[in-house]
Amino acid sequence: MPLPSPLRAVLRPLNLPAVLTWVAVGLSLPLDRSAQAPTLWLAMGLFLLAFFGDELFGLARARREAWFALEATTALAVCALAPRGGAAPALLVILVAQLALVYPLRRVYLLVALIDAALYLILHWAGHPVPGIVVLGFAGFQAFAMLIAHYASTAEQARDRLALVNADLLATRALLADSARDAERLRMARELHDVAGHKLTAMMLNLRALAAEPELAERREVQIAQQLAGELLGDIRAVVQALRDARGLDLGTALRALAAPLPKPTLALELDERLHLTDPALAETLLRVVQEALTNAARHADAAQLRVALRRDGAALDLRIDDDGRVRAPLREGNGLSGMRERVAAAGGELDFSLTPEGSMRIHARFPLQRSEPVAARPA
Repeated sequence: MPLPSPLRAVLRPLNLPAVLTWVAVGLSLPLDRSAQAPTLWLAMGLFLLAFFGDELFGLARARREAWFALEATTALAVCALAPRGGAAPALLVILVAQLALVYPLRRVYLLVALIDAALYLILHWAGHPVPGIVVLGFAGFQAFAMLIAHYASTAEQARDRLALVNADLLATRALLADSARDAERLRMARELHDVAGHKLTAMMLNLRALAAEPELAERREVQIAQQLAGELLGDIRAVVQALRDARGLDLGTALRALAAPLPKPTLALELDERLHLTDPALAETLLRVVQEALTNAARHADAAQLRVALRRDGAALDLRIDDDGRVRAPLREGNGLSGMRERVAAAGGELDFSLTPEGSMRIHARFPLQRSEPVAARPA
């Protein structure tokens, strides 16, 4: 039985120690008899809400700074309301660990310096006998938590990059394997047509010449040999045609391998079953276009699903990609979109970017098929 969403959030590796620390801080607050209980526990509750806010309410990453600001404010408020509670500054250790998971270390150093300066002023203003020692002691815990979180985040990012590279290799390998099989089928079809077909044609001509001889014309053996040679030539032609019709690259498998390492967006494919690619260069272009769309949807739009539709439209191959995310900035072509346009143009296609009424990205590409007919219809 799956756990409820709030309970899953609490039991995650980083969150569980943070909750236990929060509980320990709460248990230490009665030690400060001067603390104002209602206001103090309001600040504690707001800190916990801010800690889980982004996770529970699913707000955009752009608002994460607001949650961090609320955490910092409420943690410092708890320190001000219970300056002699003992463990109140431990809330700032939780905050620093979170900051190190999101921001570069240089920025975290600056934020920690500002937070600790504010903590020192609060303790000094509250009349704490040794505010510097308290700040210095908890700064050590903050540094430890910051470095652990930073290296954990770095390792996770490296793992994700490795998974994406591996998926890219698997997708490319799938296309290369299909391309190699197609080349072998084409070679076999040509060999059958050129060698066996040629010799059978010569045999039929010789049998026809024998059948023209009066003494052999009525021989049943000659008639049967002519019939079998004709049937065999027809069978070879059928095999050659079947080998040519069986050619095609499995783009669906390659695309699914490409999207597999990403937790989101998920990939929804709509590939016309009547079509199959036979041009490896075009298949590679389609693969890279979808790859860039996946990256943009995950990084910039926070999309949960990416829909890819590929079908034949007259003398063109039509590719449509859209997601359910939100583009939060004016649409402009950066390096990724510019590279996508260059790839499509190199394949002789056209590419358009637009936004849906809901604010999500829509990509439309068309590739002409007149030259070597890289996409063919499967036989019914």
